[in-house]
Amino acid sequence: MSNEILSVLEYMEKEKGISREDMISTIAGAIKNAAQKGVIAGAEIEVQIDPRTGALKAWTLLNVVDSFSDPATEIPIDKAQLLSKEAKVGDVLKKEIDPAELGRIAAQAARQGIMQRVRQFEKDRIYDDYKDSVGDIVTGVVRRRERGDLIVDLGKAEAVLPPRERVPGEDYAPGERIRCLLLAIDSTPRGPELILSRASIKFVRRLFELEVTEIADGTVSLEGMAREPGYRTKICVHSNDPKVDPVGACVGARGARVKSIVRELGGEKIDIIRYHADPQLMLEEAIKPAVPKNIEIDPASKRIYFEVDEEGLPTAIGRRGQNAKLTSKLMGWRLDIGKEKREAATLEERAERAGHHLAQALGISEDLAEKLVGMGINSVEVIAAGVTAEDLVESGSFTAEEAAEIIAKFNQLQA
Repeated sequence: MSNEILSVLEYMEKEKGISREDMISTIAGAIKNAAQKGVIAGAEIEVQIDPRTGALKAWTLLNVVDSFSDPATEIPIDKAQLLSKEAKVGDVLKKEIDPAELGRIAAQAARQGIMQRVRQFEKDRIYDDYKDSVGDIVTGVVRRRERGDLIVDLGKAEAVLPPRERVPGEDYAPGERIRCLLLAIDSTPRGPELILSRASIKFVRRLFELEVTEIADGTVSLEGMAREPGYRTKICVHSNDPKVDPVGACVGARGARVKSIVRELGGEKIDIIRYHADPQLMLEEAIKPAVPKNIEIDPASKRIYFEVDEEGLPTAIGRRGQNAKLTSKLMGWRLDIGKEKREAATLEERAERAGHHLAQALGISEDLAEKLVGMGINSVEVIAAGVTAEDLVESGSFTAEEAAEIIAKFNQLQA
């Protein structure tokens, strides 16, 4: 058995990284517990394993007594002195056990102890290996599906990409490579579980930090982000260096940087906006291409009311309310959008306005001007086209004197 134990110790040390002392303690403890429950039930046992040779030794610990009652834990003084002349009542005597007596139970216990320790070690190693990587992007290979979850092999461990952390419309088959954010490490009865995400806004943030050096070195800061996974992301950026254009830095030469991120996100649209501390300026930037009008800001409740024209309303709201919702998240303000009111003038209203303008232009009374509009003469230009006093009289709406006055006023205007 010593050769088997030595082989196990060497394998675990080299291949699994479990120290020899740790494995010796595990195997000895497993054998001790199994023996106390089996062949030497009730006895107190001590087990030692030589770390160099793997040799196993075991002893029962017996209390030296005058009055003997329990052979599993006690030994009478006369028998004790046969084993050790110096034994006296009250001592604890170690009586060696032949390892062969432990037999099959010891071997099975050792095997179980080794397997349990390996599983525990692997759980501890997973946590130690990945605890500092939470929030970073990791790359793996999709292995299989389990109850809707995607199981991803990261090399040293398997991770889970649950449905809630996937992007709508994305699908991965076993064998495909995938990049995700290591979102968290959850504690479960089976040990630590690595949780991945592609839907988190932190995934987009980390992509920008990796792709845009100005963000990584602090020259450009991400002041706000809002995302509808699979559809659109809005980010607002600010430059801490007046010489650096924050939007241009994120877009990159000929759009190279942002295109790389869009490809990783499967074509998800990204709006990059310059940050403004003034909420009105920020709204005007974020809601583009819609143009907000009649803006009313309530700082106390962090609400903004604004209007857009009828053509711009669908753009401001966006598909499924996307543009308005993302803008609200990005700014941290509640947005109330209204349609700009337009005057729908009636025929009577238009006629009244035309009469008023004609009366002012000719210097005649409102009554005469209204009669002219009633004939279809709604501007000075119409009179100039050849209207005469006789035409006015023949219409039956004017007397000769009124017709003459109107034409005279017109002639004065033309002089």
